[in-house]
Amino acid sequence: MVKTKWKKIGVIVLIVAVVLAIAIPVIVLAVSKYFTAQEHTVRTDWSFETGNVIAEMDQWQVDFAEAELGDGLRAIQLVPQDIEEEGFSYYDLGVQERVDGALEELKHTGDMTWTATTPLAVLNPYGTGSNGLYLYFETERATAVSYTVHVDSEDIPDFTADAADSSGQEYSRTHEFQVIGLVPGETNYVTLTMTGSWGNTRQVVRFRVDMPETSSGYATRLEVTDGPSEAEQAEGLFTMMRVNGYLGYGFFYDNDGILRYEMVLEGYGFDRILTVGDEIVTCVSSSKLARINGLGQVTQVYDLGGYDLHHDIGFGGDGEILALAEERGSETVEDRLLSIDLESGEVTQLLDFAQLMEPYFSMTRPVGATDDFFWQAGEWDWIHLNSLQYLPEEDSLIVSSRETSTIIKVKDLHTDPAVDWLAGDDRFWADTPYADACLTREGDFVPQYGQHCVEYYADGEEDGVYYLALYNNNYWSLSSRDFEMEVADSVGTGLYQEDDETSQVYIYRIDENARTFSLERSFDVPYSSIVSNGSLCGDSGNWTVNSGVAMVFGEYDADGVLIREYAYECTMQNYRTFKYDMTIWFR
Repeated sequence: MVKTKWKKIGVIVLIVAVVLAIAIPVIVLAVSKYFTAQEHTVRTDWSFETGNVIAEMDQWQVDFAEAELGDGLRAIQLVPQDIEEEGFSYYDLGVQERVDGALEELKHTGDMTWTATTPLAVLNPYGTGSNGLYLYFETERATAVSYTVHVDSEDIPDFTADAADSSGQEYSRTHEFQVIGLVPGETNYVTLTMTGSWGNTRQVVRFRVDMPETSSGYATRLEVTDGPSEAEQAEGLFTMMRVNGYLGYGFFYDNDGILRYEMVLEGYGFDRILTVGDEIVTCVSSSKLARINGLGQVTQVYDLGGYDLHHDIGFGGDGEILALAEERGSETVEDRLLSIDLESGEVTQLLDFAQLMEPYFSMTRPVGATDDFFWQAGEWDWIHLNSLQYLPEEDSLIVSSRETSTIIKVKDLHTDPAVDWLAGDDRFWADTPYADACLTREGDFVPQYGQHCVEYYADGEEDGVYYLALYNNNYWSLSSRDFEMEVADSVGTGLYQEDDETSQVYIYRIDENARTFSLERSFDVPYSSIVSNGSLCGDSGNWTVNSGVAMVFGEYDADGVLIREYAYECTMQNYRTFKYDMTIWFR
């Protein structure tokens, strides 16, 4: 009897083990697919809390409601009457025209004169920035407006800015702008200062704003750690892009790690923000770009149709935006380049890399369930393009391929595109038709692996020589080809830091005349196997570096020494963090 009992138990244990062996990979894969599918989710709930509805404007199908900002400032909110209907989106030009029409009527209502002491104040009028406060008023003389936001908290320093007026003029009698910098969930004390062209203060106005909490629920303060460098930080706002767990938002933090603006998107998240005149162009869902002015108004929407964005946008030729994307329903992913006409909105596929590099593509296979990137099992992610840089003088394109750990240059982009050169570990390409296209590594250094965000850094000493900056993830992995290659001990092979691996910011010297590349400078940063960027902060010489898997970004001085680091929370990773001066908001 005892033997029979133990035999049954053994059979049960074996069955359970077999079931778990089958079920666990299936469950892990299902969870992973759900995780990545969130990038394509479109916002369905645009509603927000307001006070009482005080008027209805049926002509524009917009209601006026009291904004719940406390007793310090009387402000309103514009509520589209169809905001709760299926398919509603603020990234719809029809909705934007209605909201703008209602706002214009408010500005010119009856005999009402809006002054600095009694301004027209509207919280988030165009639905794109939850804590942006629109102000409209007139002054007797032409003045410039600056403001300071104060919060009664020792760990929230004052925020001061010069308002960029929508007129584009520094001095004006009519003022229309957004107050950027109000801290969600806090009582904010705002001081407006009107200054004449001779520098004399003409008027000072103060009011209080009790800001609601963030729409996303994301932190308004980041954990800040000072580094050894005593260099000054660059001006601007750190802009966090595609924070997993909080997709559909963009977050703007100041140098003290305080959230100063929460942009509300239709889905997905930023890949990059491009400034076009007094407007920006950025991603607002996985299949849309939008052009947005300093008031938060959407002035143009670029619908990509059957394509989904993935990883980067940038300027192309005159009046053109280039975007990395994938074609919906295609067997391959993350291998297309789109051209978007800024004026007409026309979307054209410029490159299908599976066709451009067909001799190599034919050697690859879809990702398998036992590969490092198993969550992409079944997807043909054979090249995984993650950044683009257009070189206008020669109509060429530089892209970063994470899957091959290679930087690729394509020449004659708009006429007769062809691969010009490859930069990386040339052993990877030795048995492929592209062996002769590889630049020769000059010097003794470990080449980049799994790199992201390759950007033009500087001109060289002669034609054909230039410098590129990149985030070297220093992570070797391959999920689309049966190929093995030994790498240096310093190179990571795990998604998370296992020993003392670091990632680096690299600056390469590209010499197209000699067909070589060399490492001119580098500095270590926290290890991040995937995502991430190391980018210059404007003309300051400083660097903004995001190590997405490590969940930190930092500002480094020109020598690569840390000035200040910011820790954040997310689900697994934050894609990029750039620092922008945001001239659409600040003069």
